[in-house]
Amino acid sequence: MVDKSLFSFDTLGTVPGMNPSVTLGGEADGKRWRIGIITESLIRFEWSDSGKFIDVPTQTAFVRDFQSAYGDTLPQFTAIERDGWLEIDTPHLHISYNQQPFTKEGLYVTVKGVKSTDNTWHYGDEQTRNLGGTARTLDTVDGRTPVGPGVINTDGWAVIDDSQSNIIIETDTVNGHNNPFGTWVTPKPEPTEDFYLFGYGHRYREAVHDFYKLTGPTPLLPRYVLGNWWSRYHRYTETEYQELVTRFEKEGIPFTTAVIDMDWHLVDAVDPKYGSGWTGYTWNKDFFPDPQRFLHWLHDHGMKTTLNVHPRDGVRAFEELYPEVAEAVGIDPKTGEAVQFDLTDPTFMNAYFDRLHHPMEDEGVDFWWIDWQQGGVTRQRGLDPLWMLNHLHYLDSARTDAVREDEDADPAQKADPRPLTFSRYAGPGSHRYPIGFSGDTIVTWESLQFQPEFTATASNIGYGWWSHDIGGHMFGYRDEELEARWYQLGTFSPINRLHSTDSPFNGKEPWNFHTEVRNAMTATLRLRHALIPYLYTMNWRAAEEGEPIVQPLYWDYPEINDAYKLVEEFTFGTELLVAPIVSPADRDVQMAKADVWLPQGTWFDFFTGRHYVSRPANGRRLEAWRGLDGMPVFAKAGAIVPLQEVPENGDNADVTPLNDVANPAALRVLVFPGANGGFTMIEDDGAAASAVRKATTRFTLHNGSGAGQTSTFTIDAVDGAADAVPGERAWTVVFRGVKDSAVAVSVDGSAAVEARTEYDPQTLSLTVSVPSTSTAESITITLTDGLTIADNPTADDVFAVLRDAQMRYLTKEKAKALIDDLGVAALPGLATLEDMRGADDRRFGESHMPQSVIQALTEVLTRD
Repeated sequence: MVDKSLFSFDTLGTVPGMNPSVTLGGEADGKRWRIGIITESLIRFEWSDSGKFIDVPTQTAFVRDFQSAYGDTLPQFTAIERDGWLEIDTPHLHISYNQQPFTKEGLYVTVKGVKSTDNTWHYGDEQTRNLGGTARTLDTVDGRTPVGPGVINTDGWAVIDDSQSNIIIETDTVNGHNNPFGTWVTPKPEPTEDFYLFGYGHRYREAVHDFYKLTGPTPLLPRYVLGNWWSRYHRYTETEYQELVTRFEKEGIPFTTAVIDMDWHLVDAVDPKYGSGWTGYTWNKDFFPDPQRFLHWLHDHGMKTTLNVHPRDGVRAFEELYPEVAEAVGIDPKTGEAVQFDLTDPTFMNAYFDRLHHPMEDEGVDFWWIDWQQGGVTRQRGLDPLWMLNHLHYLDSARTDAVREDEDADPAQKADPRPLTFSRYAGPGSHRYPIGFSGDTIVTWESLQFQPEFTATASNIGYGWWSHDIGGHMFGYRDEELEARWYQLGTFSPINRLHSTDSPFNGKEPWNFHTEVRNAMTATLRLRHALIPYLYTMNWRAAEEGEPIVQPLYWDYPEINDAYKLVEEFTFGTELLVAPIVSPADRDVQMAKADVWLPQGTWFDFFTGRHYVSRPANGRRLEAWRGLDGMPVFAKAGAIVPLQEVPENGDNADVTPLNDVANPAALRVLVFPGANGGFTMIEDDGAAASAVRKATTRFTLHNGSGAGQTSTFTIDAVDGAADAVPGERAWTVVFRGVKDSAVAVSVDGSAAVEARTEYDPQTLSLTVSVPSTSTAESITITLTDGLTIADNPTADDVFAVLRDAQMRYLTKEKAKALIDDLGVAALPGLATLEDMRGADDRRFGESHMPQSVIQALTEVLTRD
């Protein structure tokens, strides 16, 4: 039996009724319209022919009274009637309404403080300048695809129409059947118009925050999902999968999640009289003779597991569990009648979870990949099966009665207490049911180019945890550079899940690629695992503060045009700016480029420590050229990024497992100069969100403001649930982009510590290694020569560009001499090196200066 408390209004956090203090019209006033001033910028408009209105949760809206739910202050507004018109004024909006059925002429809202000629919305207006939300899927999409609306718009207004939503009610029965879930989704008793106007101007972040208040927060994810996921549509056997994981460990490539596609269950062995093997719940024992043994083995190797399910065809007589399910829904198993998949029947859904999924979860399945691809129709009007699957699966996955064999002796077998599902997007509010599966991606450069924008705009509708088929899933072509660049994007994506078809030519294992590509892939997968402390802090930020990890640039810079233009660039958490390379390399320069916009300030290449100065108030544009082993990722001045140490391989698993996601005993912290900085790393005990105990560690950089001043970097003692983190930690602090300096290290402000220092001129990095120290004590690193930004090694970088360029040696020498003589002033003259008119018949004096080489040199010469 399902646990009805998991589906209760208390669990959902609903406060669905309108606050009467900020509600106009409605049944109490004998009106067929109702207007709710939820905030001074968020307005609910309703029309009901009967004068009865919806005050229960819908599929989208859970909370409409922000005062009762969040303690918000009452919005300020005035409302007057004049000549039959209602005029409502708030500090941010003016609403005019003729109190009649909604029409373009009779209802309009003007957003104040927006420099747009279209800042007035009329009922029914198209949202032509909406900045976009997301889409249900990228299935069969090769390149761009339309996305639904988000809650932000350059005109200052956006509309979310909730008129067609079903409602959620508390009920003991549904269509005469007992309802063990306690709540259920049902059609509205009668049609009404019900929509929300977000009139936030260019206060984009505030609009998304209030969208979360209206629809519910993004949940806190389990830590393991932030590592690398391995997924492939392939008929693995237990032995083959174990050999694969062992090879990954030997190669030093960490993975934390195993995604097992549909061939875990019977497929070809299904008698045609039952239909296809698309749907199945019976393990294929030829492939997995002992499923529990296999799942436990994965857990012992640090990997959680999800199984693919296509539930469309229900439960048929060939399934091992058919008799139990049939009896549970009132079918005589002897008849062999198929148990139809019916999301609108709580009796079936109870059996679906209790008889099919829960036993496999007890065996070791950690969560489910709901691979629904069969449209949007159920037996209930307006109910999307995908939405219902996401809603019920996610809530049921919080069950606490799962018991696994040997879990007391082997903690790796314990079920994670945080709910999780993996499925496609089903409309506004879907962020409540992470993680998103974006569908079967086509393997092309066009697909890669669209993914950064697609991921960033999803945050405009609060959908922050997309998982894409990194590397591409199907069709397309083999292009090793494309694969490497896609892996790099995956590292700086919300979720990093590799995926591919069963084609023998399409395996995503790095050892299937040539050395340069293989090394780039391995390095970026290892970096993703190292980033878990940073990613997990951003996970908390998403859940507590409503801040998705990937955000479009215009959230922070809404009045700067370039922030809207470079759609492939995005912020990645609080510290980083990412401009992934999404087009092929140029042969002449042996590098590929990303167009980059840097906001005003000083920025550092995350990998090399080179600094870029953006002086104009509106920032600056540049081209960032990188070889296959590089990617344009920039850290702001004063940025602090905590990383965990990743073992070279899995050989020493008894000490530090390669796939480990526990709060680490050894941390590497990257620190960038140029400004004071602070970062609070968040960890916890891994408990369910309702009971979780948080531990925080504060990092503070005092950069120093002048010549001769010392700089300090402080690691505070852990605050909060100190028992959730190791009692001692070894610290490696890397000051990147700095000159060398003498260093002193102290603990709790007095005791000196013997620390090892090292300077790397290649990455302009000063590394300070501090031995294991109690996490109850603070550590202070003092740079007695100050934290001075290192000079960019321009001459070395110019030489590197020219060395690798595929061009004439004579031209290289001429270009280098010109740059050595004139520096940046040489740039206009580089084009004059294009001279194919050699006087000598043998033409040894010809000179050819490729434009791409000039462009790459321009980046090097104009960084600061």
